[in-house]
Formats: sequence, structure tokens, C-alpha cells
Amino acid sequence: MSDARERRILALWRDDPREAPMTIDARIEDMRIVSTWELFGAFTLDGDGVRPFVLRRDGRIDFGRGESWRTNLREATVKVGTEFVIWFNESDSGLYRIVKIATLGAKDDK
Repeated sequence: MSDARERRILALWRDDPREAPMTIDARIEDMRIVSTWELFGAFTLDGDGVRPFVLRRDGRIDFGRGESWRTNLREATVKVGTEFVIWFNESDSGLYRIVKIATLGAKDDK
């Protein structure tokens, strides 16, 4: 029986949790991302700035205009405390930690 639900994942950069929080919406089942399509998300920059992206099926974080990063989030176990990597380029990366997982539309379910 499938218990796949649409969730919003909030992950923070382990080195500085206040810088560039990442939010992404995905279909989760058995603590895995089961969405086979591209996912939408955003990094919050400097408090007010938002940098939207598309997470491609191959793990590319695509910002458009030919700029992209990579991540192993699609292969990670999705639960609070899980860490995954974002590669900003070939020589620089950051470790992110999932800090919250919310069910989309949960406030509407009464």
C-alpha cells in the first residue's frame, strides 16, 4: 500500500544554518523521494533574496541561464537529521542537513 505524500523539505547548510536555507517540494514514500519528475525549490539568500531552482532527475540544481550545482538529495533517506551534499562546482561543496519535513496542505486538512 502506497503512503506517498507531497512534502516540503527544509534543509540548512551545516557550516552556517542562517545562510542559504534550502526548501524543496517532493513526493516522499518510505523516506525516499519517489518523484520521477523535476522538482521545484529555492534557496533563501541574505534574508530577503530568493533563488529558485529546478532539481533535475540527474541531481542537477538548475538555476537557468546555464548555471547549475549538483546534489545527492534524490538518493538520500528523507528524514530529519539526514545530511546530503551540494556541489557548487568541481572543487567546492557544502553539507546540508534536513531540519523539517512538512506535509503540503496539512493546515487545510481539518
